[in-house]
Amino acid sequence: MNKKQMFDKIVKDIKSVKIQGARNIAKQALYAYNLFPNEKSRKILLNLRPTEPMLNNVLHKINNKNYSEILNHFDEAQNKINSFVFKLIHNGDVILTHCHSTNVVNSLIYAHKKGKKFEIYNTETRPLFQGRKTAKQLKNAGIKVTMFVDSALGIALSGEQGNKKPNKVFLGSDAILKKGIVNKVGSEVIAQVAKNQKVPFYIIADSWKYSPKRITLEERNFSEVWKNLPKNSKIKIENPAFEFVDKKYIKAIISELGVLSPNNFLKKVKIKN
Repeated sequence: MNKKQMFDKIVKDIKSVKIQGARNIAKQALYAYNLFPNEKSRKILLNLRPTEPMLNNVLHKINNKNYSEILNHFDEAQNKINSFVFKLIHNGDVILTHCHSTNVVNSLIYAHKKGKKFEIYNTETRPLFQGRKTAKQLKNAGIKVTMFVDSALGIALSGEQGNKKPNKVFLGSDAILKKGIVNKVGSEVIAQVAKNQKVPFYIIADSWKYSPKRITLEERNFSEVWKNLPKNSKIKIENPAFEFVDKKYIKAIISELGVLSPNNFLKKVKIKN
């Protein structure tokens, strides 16, 4: 595969969500840009996923940081996040997560390897079932996982019908904003139910996901929801991929900068940037 074919493949895989997770998208976009480091490539990559400020930040940081420095940041940030999450997890915890987040999954696997005993509830995350990726990765690491259909969030978070009640929610984030975060659709419902059930709601994310600008919430093709929609059915399908979660629901944002309230995170990330 030549450079052009590789670039086109990465573009296609990011667009189709074959490459998923803000960190993975940013890393692959950086690699693609490095194949053809010009403004045309940058524009193509920036337009692939509008709800991914980490991709945007990385492709602009390349102006004053070299390729290796940026790649090193991902691992350095993850290592710090791992240590903060490790201290938050207690033996016997039941933790609910949603969709797939590399930062979340890696920190949970780290805590498990370091001897913490806990179990995970996760969602299937329709229509693309990203939760299955999370479940497989955690199960392969030896962590007990129970998957719930998305519409059973109330049951999952309440401990009804014979399930243990979670005592923490760990979600990733595609964008961290001044007034809250943006994450996979379903995240706001989880935040609201968690608040009602008095379950602390944490965001685990690299600080490079912060954006001072307004973020476009991606709407994806209806065919992901109903591929063979009957012709002339006149059924309208909405397929929002992301939604906003107000900071009032968030107990803390866990990044490489520390375990911080949303307001303190904003203060620290603005100083750093």
